Amino acid sequence: MSKITGSQAIIKCLQEEGIDTIFGFPGGAVIDLYDELMDSDIKHLLVRHEQGAVHAADGYARATGKVGVALLTSGPGATNGVTGIATAYMDSIPLVVFTGQVPRALIGNDAFQEVDIVGITRPCTKHNYLVSDPSELVSTIREAFYLAASGRPGPVLIDLPKDVVASKMTFPEKKDIRMKTYQPNLDPHPGQIAKACKAYLKAKRPVLYVGGGVILANASKELTELAEKTQTPVTMTLMGLGGFPGSNPLSMGMLGMHGSYAANMMVAKSDLLIAVGARFDDRVTGRLDAFAPHAKIIHVDIDPTSISKNVGVDIPIVADCKHALRAMNSWFDDSKAFDAAAIADKHQPWIEEVNEWNDKHPLSYLEEGDIIKPQFVVEMLDKLTNGDAIITTEVGQNQMWAAQFYKFNKPRRLLTSGGLGTMGYGLPAAIGAKMAFPDATVIDIAGDGSIQMNIQELATAKQYGAPVKVAILNNGYLGMVRQWQELFYNRRYSATVMEVTPDFVELAKAYGAVGLRAKTKDEVEPVIKEALATDNLVIMDFAVSREEGVFPMVPAGKATTEMLLV
Repeated sequence: MSKITGSQAIIKCLQEEGIDTIFGFPGGAVIDLYDELMDSDIKHLLVRHEQGAVHAADGYARATGKVGVALLTSGPGATNGVTGIATAYMDSIPLVVFTGQVPRALIGNDAFQEVDIVGITRPCTKHNYLVSDPSELVSTIREAFYLAASGRPGPVLIDLPKDVVASKMTFPEKKDIRMKTYQPNLDPHPGQIAKACKAYLKAKRPVLYVGGGVILANASKELTELAEKTQTPVTMTLMGLGGFPGSNPLSMGMLGMHGSYAANMMVAKSDLLIAVGARFDDRVTGRLDAFAPHAKIIHVDIDPTSISKNVGVDIPIVADCKHALRAMNSWFDDSKAFDAAAIADKHQPWIEEVNEWNDKHPLSYLEEGDIIKPQFVVEMLDKLTNGDAIITTEVGQNQMWAAQFYKFNKPRRLLTSGGLGTMGYGLPAAIGAKMAFPDATVIDIAGDGSIQMNIQELATAKQYGAPVKVAILNNGYLGMVRQWQELFYNRRYSATVMEVTPDFVELAKAYGAVGLRAKTKDEVEPVIKEALATDNLVIMDFAVSREEGVFPMVPAGKATTEMLLV
């Protein structure tokens, strides 16, 4: 059998995995691999910063459910990608990130552009590798893709010494991957499913608390079936939005620090909380001793280490969300004890109480004449796209307003940095999503602060024909930190005033894009319509109310029932 180079082997592995698009930035340590890419059918997008490469791969992965791939050079190329890797790790997004490394003989000698990227990323990858033997290159890549996509997904890094990539090797036949120390459990224990369903039958005030695991497991259909079958109100984490249709009457939207009044109140008053693919993070629970104090808790998660990690649970179910929800639906279908009409009647007073909370304190804002309210911009985006766009966000107030006022009816339509809260995520993620779905409308909802973190990726979008739309909610502040300073620091706006910002309309033109601006409420709809009708990259600059806040808001250390409403 003829031998091939490491570069050729890597390309073959990518093709074997069905990878058609990767994102990266070249350098000396990976120049052989870049040379080989010229002769392949894999599309490579040259980003303008390595962080953008990983975020774009992340956006591609979130939008498609496939593994995203980034290729970075050694040293600063690798370290520039760490924020993107940590972002994906916190949100359980499947990535394989290739980094260049100096030749094996130079490792540990402080060679030019050498860095221990394996050591640096150990805390923020699902697993990582330094390929020290050319004969292990192919098996390592195959294992990396398996690890990234299976179980609880996550980013996997492969560090490639330059001489390994240049070495000759035999390309081995593909075999099933078996790892003794890694065997994720997909199927739920029947006894635990029975316990959960019997608890369901006894409950008078059940709540489905849904996280990103439902979306990662492609379990939205099964979740919707369970909610409607049992007439159970649903609340979602930021990562879970779209896992259950936002316009469904049983949806109470997001819970937690900036969740809806109804969602937070119903969790606090529930007698059964069914957590599916969620991890009880601090932004959801608020003060732990006051979180769902009256509820028996069922927790479905594929990661056993997440169960009872933050909140003790009564009925743990370690399984893939899709498998577990399917099993629960089947149990109810087969059970003589389950009567759908009787359950609906039993839960009707609870549904009415929840709806009363929602009617009393809906997500809302005060209009002020011609002043543009940021919530109105998001509502108009939702209206003019029929709620069917892929929305990415930056991080801060813009992110929360997008979560509150855009109705996500389908999974994989909200791409946002939840766990790490990474400013600069939205634009490169939008590019990744647009490359995956070129016919989809992709909008990055941004703030004037966060958009500047990776604004150089406008060049990437323009070069590769990714006409995403960027909606900047421009308030001249680092808005979320400013809001905290207003509420808790006597309006001492320390380092949150954006005294100098670019003219985003002119900046768009400099990149060959279209720049549009709205200064009054009446201009918002025409600007959005023009942007959506334009077959080009567009920046929309909305001059919004400067000191608008995100409400409801649960202050730090408070219970989720102690919400600030205005």
